[in-house]
Amino acid sequence: MHRVTLIPGDGIGPEVSAAACRILNATGVKLDWEEVEAEPVTDRRGDRLLHAGWLDSIRRTRVALKGPMATPVAEGHRSLNVALRQALELYANLRPVRNLPGLKTRFDGVDVVIVRENTEDLYAGLEHTVVPGVVEGLKIVTERASTRIARFAFQYARANHRRTVCAIHKANIMKLSDGLFLNCVRRVAGEFPEINYQELIVDNACMQLVMKPEQFDLLLLQNLYGDIVSDLCAGLVGGLGVVPAANLGSEHAVFEAVHGTAPDIAGKNVANPTALALSGAMLLDHLGEAAAAQAVRQAIHALYREGRHLTSDVGGSASTTEFTDAVVAAVEAAASRRQVGA
Repeated sequence: MHRVTLIPGDGIGPEVSAAACRILNATGVKLDWEEVEAEPVTDRRGDRLLHAGWLDSIRRTRVALKGPMATPVAEGHRSLNVALRQALELYANLRPVRNLPGLKTRFDGVDVVIVRENTEDLYAGLEHTVVPGVVEGLKIVTERASTRIARFAFQYARANHRRTVCAIHKANIMKLSDGLFLNCVRRVAGEFPEINYQELIVDNACMQLVMKPEQFDLLLLQNLYGDIVSDLCAGLVGGLGVVPAANLGSEHAVFEAVHGTAPDIAGKNVANPTALALSGAMLLDHLGEAAAAQAVRQAIHALYREGRHLTSDVGGSASTTEFTDAVVAAVEAAASRRQVGA
């Protein structure tokens, strides 16, 4: 039995979370879902804060599935997503980006893994008003965090048969901060001689990605660049609605959909649960349930390949429930075959 924290999230979060849970339960893996309050705490000023119950639960279970949570723009509370990563020291953001079979996009052959440092850089949130009309924000880069994420990237590459790690930077301009990051990565790269190591300036990398994305294998980035480039890569294969993500630390792991909360369609039973279901497959891999994880991926891929039971955002007309029912049926069939084979 695996205990897993469930944070449904905002907007369409509860709908896609329920769908993903149904799909994961269909694998036959024993999952004990510990659902925590969907709404964060609101203080007397109206700011939303991390709910202590979220942290307590994840510290008990060590693994969580999380729906999307909204963050206000240019005002209001800080990102709860960032706060959760920092509170649990989830230092590695991992996003595998691949074409789904049958889903037509401008690019074929995209198979790139994004490894993003998750705890510092400009996302440290250290900014203040110097004088009216002048705001200063601090970009924090440390040897410890840079070395840690570099080692994670190279170890992941070795374990998953990735041939090349490419560090993305702007060290031609930010010679100290990005320079420190690059120097740390270079030292770690020397420990993995079988893996090809490359470097690209971030603006050139973005251009190369939209010209010839199939040339890339694993990209290693600091926090801000990683946020931007990972969304760019998702756009190459159909958008954030079809790409999974994981936030990983030494002791805890949170698997999430990184798309928005889409309040305009919340409660209408039309949201696409693909991203969170595929994140759930990554969760199963993390728990050592590789066969079940593969069954989830294969079931989803089969629907896309056949073009049936898809939601409107990917060219279909199915409801969230209809998509989920189809995936569940395929996953249950695969689970039955595994039991017969055993």
